[in-house]
Amino acid sequence: MGMGCRERGRKAEEVARRFLEARGYVILEQNFCSRGGEIDLVVQKGNLVCFVEVRMRSRAKFCLPLQTITPKKQRRIILAALQFLREHPCGGRALRFDVVSILGEGRFAHIEHLPGAFDAGF
Repeated sequence: MGMGCRERGRKAEEVARRFLEARGYVILEQNFCSRGGEIDLVVQKGNLVCFVEVRMRSRAKFCLPLQTITPKKQRRIILAALQFLREHPCGGRALRFDVVSILGEGRFAHIEHLPGAFDAGF
């Protein structure tokens, strides 16, 4: 029997976490939830704080993982980021919204980090 959606999502977040840590990012928070939405990973590198959405697809039959982030989903991530910033002020640090796209599974997965994948206007 295959993995459920939540289990696949957690596995994808762990893959993304390890991928970003290997590139010098420090994980500040994983699965930050607010009333407005959720952020998969909040990471920091130097003076930069990134709100990261993790997207995974086992194959690109219908669309790429990045194509699944709708404007509505972006708004929910932005609302969650605003709540995170209220709870954890990041004064003076640059902010960015990134996506980690995972296509495939296991050691053959193609992982791509897309810095500044969308903009919140601040």
